Amino acid sequence: MTETIINLDTVNPIEFFGVNNSKFDILKKKFPLLKILSRGTQIKLSGAPEQIDLAKEKIGLIIQYMERNGHLSENYFEQILGGDDAEVIDNFVDKNPNEVLVFGPNGKTVRARTANQKKMVQAADKNDILFAIGPAGTGKTYTAVALAVRALKNKVVKKIILTRPAVEAGESLGFLPGDLKEKIDPYLRPLYDALDDMIPADKLGYYMSTRTIEIAPLAYMRGRTLDNAFIILDESQNANDLQIKMFLTRIGSNAKAIITGDPTQVDLPRNQRSGLEKAVRILKNIEGIAHIELDEEDVVRHKLVKSIIKAYDKERENETENSYHR
Repeated sequence: MTETIINLDTVNPIEFFGVNNSKFDILKKKFPLLKILSRGTQIKLSGAPEQIDLAKEKIGLIIQYMERNGHLSENYFEQILGGDDAEVIDNFVDKNPNEVLVFGPNGKTVRARTANQKKMVQAADKNDILFAIGPAGTGKTYTAVALAVRALKNKVVKKIILTRPAVEAGESLGFLPGDLKEKIDPYLRPLYDALDDMIPADKLGYYMSTRTIEIAPLAYMRGRTLDNAFIILDESQNANDLQIKMFLTRIGSNAKAIITGDPTQVDLPRNQRSGLEKAVRILKNIEGIAHIELDEEDVVRHKLVKSIIKAYDKERENETENSYHR
């Protein structure tokens, strides 16, 4: 049996152990084969060498995170202990603090995590309009919202406007219960979820009540001029040609816009065509408008999502090839 002692001199031990030792109890449950004791600012580990090495590595990552961010929620504490090393480092321990876009309410850092997401950030910094195109799970919306929140916090803009076409994805909007807002809110939920990760609940509520942050269906943009704003059109593949043109011509002075979309997931009725492909094509060579394409290598959801996207892409290629031979 091996013993080792870990010092918590660089972090707040009360924050590390949690209220009533709640986080310390999580640590002990994660390593049931070890005897783990706490005394003041020290943790004593006893057990098999390989188990001690793994526990030391995880505790080291937690300390590194806390040194940078101070606070650590129980949820993130457990995720750091449970994730594999690459995932933990990528999600929680930033290799370069300068890459952080936003610090979330629980101390989690939000940043571009893939090559194409980083290209999104660079393109948004250099251009006023950005098209970010790619399949589900590639972080298009999340990165766009993070850029908008960063711009608001840095006082680059005075407001954020997030919009989506309220298009029925195989379901009838009219059969949903509630008034118009209650019917539409489910379509806008992903935007709310992204904001929840980046802004404390009380501050987000204040921003929403003062219309500093506005989330609305695309149809509500008609007739407006949007100055000093960071505007995001999400799920733009579900907007027709006239709607996308209407959105783009709303942009006023000192405004930035990001248009995200997935051309493979169009939910428009069969008699309507998506306007996304046309917009990307005819606006491609205009200075100040950038285009970034994301792919399955940028997927940051469950590891199986990447395989699912590849399978569907292959099937679509086969269907296209077969149609040529008919």
